[in-house]
Amino acid sequence: MNGSVRMGRVLGVPLRIHWTVPLLVMLFGYSLGSGTLPATVPEQSNAAYTVAGLAGALLFLASLLAHEAAHAITARRKGIEVQSITLWALGGMTEMGRPGTARAVFLVAVSGPLTSLVVGAAAIGAGIGLDAASGWAVPAAVLIWLGWVNGVLGVFNLLPAAPLDGGRLVQALVWWRTGDRDRAEGAAARGGQVLGILLIALGWISVLRGVFGGLWLAVIGFFLVIVAGAERQHARLAPALRGVKAADAMSAPVESCPDWFTVERCVEDQAVRTHHSALVLTDFEGHPSGLLQLPRLARIPPEQRQTLRVRDVAIPLSRCTTCAPDDLVQDVLERLRPGSGLPILVTDGRQMVGIITVRDISRIAQRHALRRRESG
Repeated sequence: MNGSVRMGRVLGVPLRIHWTVPLLVMLFGYSLGSGTLPATVPEQSNAAYTVAGLAGALLFLASLLAHEAAHAITARRKGIEVQSITLWALGGMTEMGRPGTARAVFLVAVSGPLTSLVVGAAAIGAGIGLDAASGWAVPAAVLIWLGWVNGVLGVFNLLPAAPLDGGRLVQALVWWRTGDRDRAEGAAARGGQVLGILLIALGWISVLRGVFGGLWLAVIGFFLVIVAGAERQHARLAPALRGVKAADAMSAPVESCPDWFTVERCVEDQAVRTHHSALVLTDFEGHPSGLLQLPRLARIPPEQRQTLRVRDVAIPLSRCTTCAPDDLVQDVLERLRPGSGLPILVTDGRQMVGIITVRDISRIAQRHALRRRESG
């Protein structure tokens, strides 16, 4: 996810923290310390409320990590590669390969909410026991709050809508019943879009009634709509891309530009004649060295174009998505790295042979749709 920083490893999996996480900690810490705790345990010092609120927020962050770690552990046990765990303002995300069976989808999905529910029950029990045994009311209240929040988190994640874990459970069930993975993914994604729209509507109704916490629901709903829409699009594309090699999908010949050209020369000699929104850069030996996005080129001030080299404003090859001509397009799209994406550079060794753009993917999908209509 863009905007995240790697912060070590958890169970051997890279852990990334998004820049919104400190905001999440401050939000929950302030809400707990200024509202929940004073109402639950009155007549305590402000310092006690502040420290307890911050501790509660950090414990909640740890419980989010436990939720995602459960996904990662289960996935690895089922032979699924886990790339990273990312924590951000709306929870967490475990980046992993696609499970190969409906059973694997079910087990990976259910592990997270079950972990949250277990953590929630344990925290509530610990809070009640601590209060009864020692009378430490503030720490006990923090634990009970942590338990209820994890309970809500576990139940919310079980809602039947992708990308929530409940949506994955729907996907597993439909896949198991029909044997059609694409249909299962589409059903879960539709549920995500419906739930997202409902949350947006509920959030705005709450705001209009003076409950500004409804903005949080609206943000979550918007996120669900966007991600579920992308997953639904993926489910529609999957049948069209199945079995298609990069060599059959790419555009060739490739429109390129020497990476030592100035921006001004590139614009005059290459950019104005290209049919794509990007140019492949080549080094002195003719090997690909990067990708130049034309919108980025257009934003360069005129006074810099005579001296600035295009390689200084391009995406280096190490950060581009590349594949071999015999690679399956569907597999390449599934292993896209965070921050990367289309176009995909098709290389044979160190030689550039083609490029796969959004237009190429769209063309394949349109041809597949025409074939289905003809056969129908």
